[in-house]
Amino acid sequence: MLLVFTGNGKGKTTAALGNALRLLGAGKQAIMVQFIKGPWESGEHKSVARLSPDFKIIKTGKGFVGILGDTLPIEEHRKAAEKGLVLARKEIASGKYHLLILDELHNAISLNLIPLSQAISFLDYAKNKVEHIITTGRDAPREITERAGLVTEMRAMKHPFQKGEKAKKGLDF
Repeated sequence: MLLVFTGNGKGKTTAALGNALRLLGAGKQAIMVQFIKGPWESGEHKSVARLSPDFKIIKTGKGFVGILGDTLPIEEHRKAAEKGLVLARKEIASGKYHLLILDELHNAISLNLIPLSQAISFLDYAKNKVEHIITTGRDAPREITERAGLVTEMRAMKHPFQKGEKAKKGLDF
């Protein structure tokens, strides 16, 4: 099944990670490829080492694109996103994973880092290699939501960031 977590609210990656934990509890294996999140270590990246070899996270993103002081040329972000799809294809070709999470895929598409047609082609390939696929990110394209068996939209109602509070380690990253 293709599951889509989208919307402007917090929790899309967290929901995907929750599904991965549930899947691991069933004795299966999962992999997450992160397209936008940068090279810094997040809580999920640190804790996944405890779940190895059943769960793996691959970060290919170069960080936020065009905001928060990003000075990288867009082409660098594009290359990183394309590398993410190449690595995902290689990993799932092994046949050992039951769940593939494509974290921030929707953002990579909307930022023109990955063409929608390429993402759809990859999803069509991946559905024959893994039992379940989860895509995350704001603004999920209609072409992806139409293929999904489950679509959840996270809606922001209130967030500490609106009061100027910074992200908190262990809760936000």
